[in-house]
Amino acid sequence: MIILFLILAVCIFWTAWCFWRIIPLPVGGKWTFTALYVASFLVIFPHYMLGDRMPMGLAVATYEIGTSWMIFFLYALIVFTVLSLGRLVRLVPASFLKDSVAGTCTVLGILTVLLVYGGFHYHHKYREPIDIQTEKPLSKPLTIVLASDLHAGYHNRKAELARWVDLINAEKPDLVLFAGDIVDGALRPVREGRYAEEFRRLEAPVYACLGNHEYIAGENGSESFYANAGIRLLRDAVADTCGIRIVGRDDRSNRHRAVLSDLVPADSLFTVLLDHQPYHLEEAEAAGVDFQFSGHTHHGQIWPGNWITDAMYEKAFGPHRRGATRYYVSSGLGIWGGKFRIGTRSEYIVLTLHN
Repeated sequence: MIILFLILAVCIFWTAWCFWRIIPLPVGGKWTFTALYVASFLVIFPHYMLGDRMPMGLAVATYEIGTSWMIFFLYALIVFTVLSLGRLVRLVPASFLKDSVAGTCTVLGILTVLLVYGGFHYHHKYREPIDIQTEKPLSKPLTIVLASDLHAGYHNRKAELARWVDLINAEKPDLVLFAGDIVDGALRPVREGRYAEEFRRLEAPVYACLGNHEYIAGENGSESFYANAGIRLLRDAVADTCGIRIVGRDDRSNRHRAVLSDLVPADSLFTVLLDHQPYHLEEAEAAGVDFQFSGHTHHGQIWPGNWITDAMYEKAFGPHRRGATRYYVSSGLGIWGGKFRIGTRSEYIVLTLHN
């Protein structure tokens, strides 16, 4: 961990130095820009240390600025690395990287275009339809809306949650299923903002499992919030509803959670498994689960993070199949941190289940 912090510090210092060199301003202007650049990163620390004791507006601002800076920094690091390599092979003149109007406009222009696009792309919610035909008995065809990783809190505010509830209600679902991380990591904003009121507007029965961020916020408090929001929490528990079976696993943050095979009865009901983190997908296949829904990965949130998650998980995003078991790993309806999607998407899933 110390090594990672040292690498991060070196990268921050190097990008700050690159900005210092390229911006065609007097020394005072260079110091001002560099100080703002570093300060935008540092504000995330008081947020995580004092966020719940800050005035709400300040807590929101420090979260938004600090986490958005991370995206800005990542792409600044990539752009300056490419330009520096170009200089080494003489494709980029040295003058382009020192006190350069053209260089500054190019770098800031690229970063602005990426972040504006990423912001618009995040706020567009993709509707992903899935059709499953089963030979198992159903009382009727079902429409089920599934979503994960809402991360409601200091950045995904109540008004945004209201928009998502409207999207879900417009599908006229028989069931709504959430695969964890409904809460971003702090209970104060969802309690003080009365976010539970929005969840109670959902016009279908709602079931959910816990995610790792509910453990960060405090699993007992999160459980109370779920109850107040009218969400039935399945924590290593099973519910039979609408002629199918919903199995909800506790998050793997609980190292003593139940073994999946002990939760899945052997009968003819179509079984949907909610398991926040998509590890060990073979367990659902072995237990005879018909459909597993997971989230957690965010599909990396922004490129090239999706390359990392693709390498980490058997399936980091989208539909998957193992034997007779089908899976869907969602990139999430909301997001942790800066509200940008580049190379990934925000989505909700509409499952049609029929014979």
